[in-house]
Parts: sequence; structure tokens; C-alpha cells
Amino acid sequence: MNVEILAVADAVAREKSVERELVLEAMEQALKTAARRTYPGKDVVAEIDRLTGEIRLFHVRTVVEEEAFEEEENHLTLAQGKELDESAEIGAEFRESLPPIELGRIAAQTAKQVINQKIREAERDRVIAEYEPRVGELITGIVKRVERGNVYVDLGRGEAVMYREDLLPRETFRQGDRVRAYLREVRNQTKGPLVFISRSDAGMVLRLFEQEVPEIEDGVVAIQAIARDPGSRSKIAVISTDAAVDPVGACVGMRGARVQAVVNELHGEKIDIIEWTEDPAVFVVNALAPAEIERVLVDETTNTIEVAVSEENLAIAIGRRGQNVRLASELTGWNIELMSAGEEKERRSEEITTAKSIFQAGLDVDEDFAAVLVDEGFFNLEDLAYCAIEDIAGIAGLDEEIAQELQKRARNVLLDQALQGAESESEVKVSLLDLPGMTREIAEQLAARDMVTVEALADAAGDEIEDIEGLSREEADALIIAAREASGWFDE
Repeated sequence: MNVEILAVADAVAREKSVERELVLEAMEQALKTAARRTYPGKDVVAEIDRLTGEIRLFHVRTVVEEEAFEEEENHLTLAQGKELDESAEIGAEFRESLPPIELGRIAAQTAKQVINQKIREAERDRVIAEYEPRVGELITGIVKRVERGNVYVDLGRGEAVMYREDLLPRETFRQGDRVRAYLREVRNQTKGPLVFISRSDAGMVLRLFEQEVPEIEDGVVAIQAIARDPGSRSKIAVISTDAAVDPVGACVGMRGARVQAVVNELHGEKIDIIEWTEDPAVFVVNALAPAEIERVLVDETTNTIEVAVSEENLAIAIGRRGQNVRLASELTGWNIELMSAGEEKERRSEEITTAKSIFQAGLDVDEDFAAVLVDEGFFNLEDLAYCAIEDIAGIAGLDEEIAQELQKRARNVLLDQALQGAESESEVKVSLLDLPGMTREIAEQLAARDMVTVEALADAAGDEIEDIEGLSREEADALIIAAREASGWFDE
């Protein structure tokens, strides 16, 4: 019987891939639990000899202080402990052998449940310890079963699941197939740990290139971004830290051998390799390949890039079902607006006409002068109002005095527009410019701080506006008081 216990422990340890010692500890815990029925109230400890398999039960009594003495059956006072051993101290334990127990059906079932629970906990800890540090790596396993489109994979020391959305389109697996996938996540749940793997994750492409391209593993070439439409097309942006190494050529390999190995693993998924650059316009042009781009306009305020292509290249730039432009946008991080050269020309013409009208009306200049401003890259009053004065004075035929006058007119128009908009929404029928001591220059600076209404100024503190040019602290306080009076703060 004793030898059989050790044999069972060895067999369970091999089957569950856990330590033999852990199985024996689980058996000891199970025996202890079962012994409580035979020796109720006693603090029982069970031991299994690691060499002979002999089972021993002990009743443990602990020496405690007088005030902690509660259970006479399991506690000893210090005096009682010294009667048994003169060197006994508080906390010392005395063991008394107990006769072996007979495991009835209920006790045996309880023991079995305890052992299974301990082994499950050990398996969970082992799976977490084994695979959590490997998240983000490629992993290989054997398909164990397929249920409702989900593939369950035997990893050797654990099981992983690959959901239907983690598979490539039209990709199927059967029991016994070998599969290589990206370890996406390890999640510790109540029912046990779950290992999630994926073949559709962008990380799959990254790790495959790392395996195939030594320059990436050595750090000479780096993959900066990946955009992927699983099973159809991927775009990767690469950069080289060595000027002598072509990052695109390194990833393609001799006669395309390296990229072809990745394509084969992904069942023919097309891969575009693009050189990464800090210039967003150049990066977007590269990302939209193979389409030929005619003109690019970058708008950093809205993170948008307008791209004009010829009519024959428009379909190529868009791609099938918008795939090419969508992946390019995802890869670069910019919103890409595609248009034909004709559409771009028409839109440009409308923008020029609108800008000239704004300048003629707002700056009181003729059409020819407005056209000059547009030709120099000014398209709205904000461009003129808040640019460096040298940018305007640098226009042929203008001097600094004229430039200052143009900028002043632009700022006045913008200020009036802001004040009119604020007044229409304000409950106080007093304009900011009507306050005593207020000038257009001060109002302009207040508007730059989003204070375009009397109420907004009334809510301000003196130290918030005292740094405004041309305004002392006393004048700032006086303006705020005037705004509060106009807002009815002091009305009874």
C-alpha cells in the first residue's frame, strides 16, 4: 500500500506535468482533511514518508501563553510544556502519534477532491509562469480539437485557444495539424488560465520578419509601424540605423526570399515594405504605393493630409474596397483624403476665390492685392493676424509699415467677429469694448485668452490679466470691477 502511494504520486506528477513533491503535499492535505472526521476537534497533521511511502498521523499541541489558552485539546500552557520538555518555549509544538484511519467512501471522495483541487492550482500556476513571460512571441503547437470554428492547440505544457477571428480568412485546421501563431494574451480566470494565440494579429507579421531578417534581430533595421488586413495585405514601415544598410532591401532579401518566406507562412498575404521617414508627406506618398501621387497638402491642425492623384491612379490609390488608403492611413497615423487632380484643382480654385473675397472685404484691399497675398500662401485672416511681421513684409512691394497695418486690420476683423458672436450668446447686453478703460488692443489680448464676453472678464482675477501688454494691475482690477458691475454682481 505504501509503495503504491508513491507510484500513484509519480504517475500523477508525470501526467499533469507537476512536481512529485506537490502531489505528495496534496495527498497529505487530503489525509489531514479526512482525519478530521475520525478525530474531530484535534489539530491533526499527516505525513507521507518520501522514501517508504509510510503514512503517519500526529496530533499537534502548541505551547501558548496563559491568556491565549483556548483549546485544551490542542493547546498547552508553558508549565505543561516544560513538564514534557524542560527546554519548551512559547510556540513549541508537541506531536503525539495517532492510529491510522480507515478511509470510508465519503472520506475517500473528499480526499480525492482535495488532491484534484491542489493539482489544478498547481497546473494554473505552472501555465501562468510558463507562458505569461512569452506574451508577444511566436509559439508552435499541435491542433487538439476544433469546436465551432475555434481552434484548441496543445502547446506541450498547456493548452491555447485561437478564436475564429484570430484565424486568417479561409484558413482551416484539423486535429493533428501543426500551427505557428502569435501569443497574444495569458488571462488568469476563475475556471483556470486561458492562453490566447492569434495568426491575424499584427504582431504575427512583426515576429515573422524578426525570424527571417537577421538585421532586425541585430537592431540594425527596425519595424516602426505595421498596418494589416489579415489574409489580404499588410504594410510595414522600416528604418535603418546604419546608412549603409537598405532597410527595404534587407527585408525583401535576395530575390525576395525573406519576404516570400513570410508570405508563405501567411498563405499568400501580400506585404508592402515601406521606408519610414519623419516627413509625413513623403511617408504618406510611400505608403500609398504603387499609386503615383501628384500633390500633397499637410494640415497639422486636423492631422489630415490631402492627396491628389491622376484619374488613372485614383483607383490604385484607393485600392480594392478602400484597402490601400485605409492601410496607409493606419500605418502613417494621418487621416488621408484622396481626390483626383481635377477635383483638387477645382477645390483649390474655390479656396483661392474664397480667400480673395475675405481679404477684399476684411482688409479693404483690391482683388490684385488679395491675389498677391494668396500667392504667398495666406488663405485666411488668422494666417495674417498671427504670423511674424517679417512674413508679410517679405512680400515684394511691401514694407514693414504696410505689413503692420494689414496685420492690425486682420486682428480687428477677427476681434469684431469674436465679440459679435459672444454678444449674441451673452445675457449681458454690454460689449467688452463698452467697458471704461477698454481698448481694442486689450480686448484683442483678452480674446486670445477666450475672454470675449463681459461675464468671462467678470469671472477673472486681477493676476490672470495683469500681464497683458499696456495694462497695469490697478487697471486690470478696475476693468474686472467694471465687468462685474455690468454683469449685475452688485445689484440688490
